[in-house]
Amino acid sequence: MINKIAVIGGSAGSIKVVKAILNGLSVENECAVLICLHRLQTDISAGLREVLQYATEIPVIEPKDRQAIQGGNIYLAPPNVHLVVEHDLCFSLSSSPLVQYSRPSIDVLFLSASEVFQENLTGILVTGANKDGAFGMKAIKESGGQTIVQEPSECFIDTMPKAAMGLTSIDHVLNVEAIRAWLNKYFKEKVILRR
Repeated sequence: MINKIAVIGGSAGSIKVVKAILNGLSVENECAVLICLHRLQTDISAGLREVLQYATEIPVIEPKDRQAIQGGNIYLAPPNVHLVVEHDLCFSLSSSPLVQYSRPSIDVLFLSASEVFQENLTGILVTGANKDGAFGMKAIKESGGQTIVQEPSECFIDTMPKAAMGLTSIDHVLNVEAIRAWLNKYFKEKVILRR
């Protein structure tokens, strides 16, 4: 059973940052990490997944349509489709129009995850060049979840974190090492499920 989820969003330039978060991350069996990074539509499917897999021993999976979310895994949004979390704790893949010029879109993943996991969700937004993810972070906050952005002064491009900070109250503004440490503590804490 899944009881805690972290969603991470960033642009194509955030791969180094996400690798640093994953390196040393521990994901408990009842928890999972969902990642949406902006990708070229022609991106080779396994390329980015393999790059991230080198940074962690936790399985990094590009889910298929209707695949169930299972604890202890990291899921990466595949190229050229939106990754959506459904209420039956499965993924769906959508080829609906681009959102914030992107498919996969961070907002699509964050908004759907906030509806399903509510207060058992943490949203993390790192370096990026557009405003994708800001509305998703607002939804996570309004659903009772936790919100974290990368410290803007540390970002290669700070548009994404600042857009979220301008739209909603952010719980934590952290550097990359502090984000990883926060997640490790978060995943170890037990929660009482409402379901």
